Amino acid sequence: MEIVLVAPEIPHNSGCAARLSAALGLKLHLVEPLGFSLEDRYLKRAGLDYWPLVELAVHGDWPAALAALSSSSPRPIGQRLRLFSARGGTSLFETNFEKDDILVFGGESKGLPAELLELHGDRRVYVPIRSGVRSLNLANVVCLGTYTAMVRAGLPLPDNDGRHEAHPRASEDVRPSSRVR
Repeated sequence: MEIVLVAPEIPHNSGCAARLSAALGLKLHLVEPLGFSLEDRYLKRAGLDYWPLVELAVHGDWPAALAALSSSSPRPIGQRLRLFSARGGTSLFETNFEKDDILVFGGESKGLPAELLELHGDRRVYVPIRSGVRSLNLANVVCLGTYTAMVRAGLPLPDNDGRHEAHPRASEDVRPSSRVR
């Protein structure tokens, strides 16, 4: 399972997604344009000292991201996409996920591009919210969506009894930009 943020705008949300990526051992993909620099201090701060654990890929556009993601599983890319949208689809809690699914989230103000949602309309997933509320915070949806997808796909969650042991590289001053592969 992999996490993709398409045109994220707020560094804090992407930093939170990076921290989640580190916590779960999932690769994080950012698709340009980004609304911030990978040198942004708020991005770094939101990811705390977990940047050494983040496997990060940055793609110049959606076609480049698709090309990279296509090679990570023999299953056709169109069957692996799960497009998170505040506008329609199947409830997160009624969606069947697969172990090699790609969880795709759009930018904070615009969501996913309309053409992407139209092309893969049957792959849309939404989080139920009350009428009158436009949407949830991106970082919250990425976290909720990723944990739910992992559990529903039968992927093991990290084995953690609540103790914390700092990663050996946690004290290093690792910048998000240095994690891009």
